[in-house]
Amino acid sequence: MSSDSTSPAVGYVAAIIDATQQYVVASPGRAVLLGLFYTPILIVVLNILKQLVVPRDPSLPPEVFHWIPFIGSSISYGNDPLDFFFKCREKYGDVFTFTLLGRKVTVALGAKGNNFVLGGKSTAFSAEDAYTHLTTPVFGKDVVYDVPNEVFMEQKKFVKVGLSTENFRAYMGMFEQEVDDFMRNDQAFIIWQMNDINEWGRFDVTDVMAQITILTASRTLQGKEVRSGLDKSFSALYNDLDGGFTPLNFMFPNLPLESYRRRDEAHKKMSEYYTDIIRKRRESGHSDEPDMISALMDQKYRDGRPLRDHEIAHIMIALLMAGQHTSSASGSWTLLHLAHNVEVQEALYQEQVEHFGNPDGSFRPMTYEAFRKLPVLDSVIRETLRMHPPIHSIMRYVRSDVPIPATLAAPSKDGIYVVPKGYYVLASAAVSQVDPLIWVNPMKWDPTRWSDPEGVAAQAFKIDSDENGEKVDYGFGAVSKGTESPYQPFGAGRHRCIGEQFAYLQLGAVISSIIRKVEVRLEDGITEIPANNYHTMITMPKKPRNVCYRRRRFD
Repeated sequence: MSSDSTSPAVGYVAAIIDATQQYVVASPGRAVLLGLFYTPILIVVLNILKQLVVPRDPSLPPEVFHWIPFIGSSISYGNDPLDFFFKCREKYGDVFTFTLLGRKVTVALGAKGNNFVLGGKSTAFSAEDAYTHLTTPVFGKDVVYDVPNEVFMEQKKFVKVGLSTENFRAYMGMFEQEVDDFMRNDQAFIIWQMNDINEWGRFDVTDVMAQITILTASRTLQGKEVRSGLDKSFSALYNDLDGGFTPLNFMFPNLPLESYRRRDEAHKKMSEYYTDIIRKRRESGHSDEPDMISALMDQKYRDGRPLRDHEIAHIMIALLMAGQHTSSASGSWTLLHLAHNVEVQEALYQEQVEHFGNPDGSFRPMTYEAFRKLPVLDSVIRETLRMHPPIHSIMRYVRSDVPIPATLAAPSKDGIYVVPKGYYVLASAAVSQVDPLIWVNPMKWDPTRWSDPEGVAAQAFKIDSDENGEKVDYGFGAVSKGTESPYQPFGAGRHRCIGEQFAYLQLGAVISSIIRKVEVRLEDGITEIPANNYHTMITMPKKPRNVCYRRRRFD
């Protein structure tokens, strides 16, 4: 192109700039207003042009189109992540990247995607870098994601000592007793307390399960001092600490808000509460209780250093916070589905009668060994966890460029995708557990699917539990890897939930104890269970979430 042809264009640009300068000088206020109005529009237009016109690096996974920079797909993802993932999969495949409040997040879906993220090396995919800004202010320093991965694995090994079969046997009676005491004293069961087998009562299922969960956990894992200290002041501390464990805290860890200040103050007081219990136990010489505090007090790291009191306190806070929401959510969804599926509920009740019933209609206490041989209860729990895993997204921070296996996704026959350093990767068992490409009628709650030994459910469970013998020791004892399974309600790999057996036992004992005493139904006119509330860290049922109940028999 000649200089003659470019000179008119240069002249036009110069004229526009000159006219703009004159306008700003003549009407500065109006110019500012116009700037405020048009600047966001210009930013959006430039963002669109960047996505549509600027050539992309072919090694990067496809990126989800978005209108507003920084915000990206945050709203769609936050309101309904599963719907967002399935729609993106239709357009982009199993691997794609979206913008989440300035973060670049590469999603890997399906069983292979789960394996890529959760089975990845910790040197490349870091859970610590992804979550420490959320967990450390709540759990405390020197534990979980505030320490190097190898130290965290040792801490998980310490916790595993307290999750012994001997302790589980002792916990069964405690679970039943706590549920019985709650139902005899809480206002939610006032109709049951009247010894009336005709009248129906109702309760908010999540409120009730939250209370029962913290009572049963404190009676067993947390210890008798914590259970006896469950008063309004402890509840206030817990609520303030819980207020700092939200999606807002995950996305914005250091906002100058009152909830953040209350979180920090509550952590300080809660830490002092636990360290005081530990100090008194050491002074009295009583450290042989069947609880987690006793188990942790005797532990030492591989280098011979003992587990310090503040570390024990912070691990106990982590166990309290991590287990409370997940267990109460699973219990809530289980009761809602049983209330909606009367036939399954009756089968569950009859299983209790068959294994524990007395001639007079009462029940014998459940035992740990007998509990493990209840196929209806087992199927009910598995199916609920399939449809409602507590956590829908698991993220890792990418510490170095990582190639994506061509068997998962690739830009061409000979090319590969690479997830760049500084991105996040995301796996979603919630997607693979309701994937219509894997499961028959995936959105139907059907516990019987687990009864077919050759069915998809049974095969997925075998991979999750590695029944064929493949175990991996990440530093806390041999565990099932399970990263290639489409069914992963407790996660997989090195960060698989260490408390899954306790959670399973707690959930089964609580649900069985309730169903022994009452039959449950949804409220009149309600034909479906509540929708998912994705605006919380743990997927809870939306309100209204009431369950109606009626006493089964006279005392």
